[in-house]
Amino acid sequence: MAIAPHAAIPKALAGGRPARYPKSMTDQPLIDTLPAEQIAFFQEWFSDSIPHNKALGIRIVGFRRGHASMRIEWAEHLVGNPETGVLHGGAITAMLDACSGMAVATMLKAPEPFATLDLRIDYTRPAAPHQAVIAEAECYRLTANVAFTRAIAHQGDRGNPVAGCAGTFMMGTKGKALRAQAVAEALRGQGPAPEKPQ
Repeated sequence: MAIAPHAAIPKALAGGRPARYPKSMTDQPLIDTLPAEQIAFFQEWFSDSIPHNKALGIRIVGFRRGHASMRIEWAEHLVGNPETGVLHGGAITAMLDACSGMAVATMLKAPEPFATLDLRIDYTRPAAPHQAVIAEAECYRLTANVAFTRAIAHQGDRGNPVAGCAGTFMMGTKGKALRAQAVAEALRGQGPAPEKPQ
């Protein structure tokens, strides 16, 4: 998939009303912090352009450089146990992977292909049926070859998470950068992205 040039990014995304974001994973979630047009733009770039994310109905709800938040609504076709109505763990894992990947993508100085190297999920409880699940991820370290992330999945109470996640991503993999891996270009209005060490 071709990467849209930086010049094609709407000017509204580089400026506009500044949003407030948490300083770390221990602060408030990245929810409802951005204008709707920014959310819609990144939804198209990062979620809808990836067929699996789109099929799961993953929605982007917040982001900044190094951080991302996504949401998946409860749906009958995503249930893992028909008797309990609990959302399948695979759907939550996929969202945590996507959310962590977006957090990495927001850190890049230039579009670059990368891939999930390792993703550890610790499930602490089943997701309550008929309720959405929210993922929040942070890329806390980026080296020349590997990005390190941490994430949680919850249903509104971050102190009672559904799952915790630790991930590593291999940078500079073969192939072309996906459009989704170029999202940092549209975040220039939130401050310069850090250069990746050589």
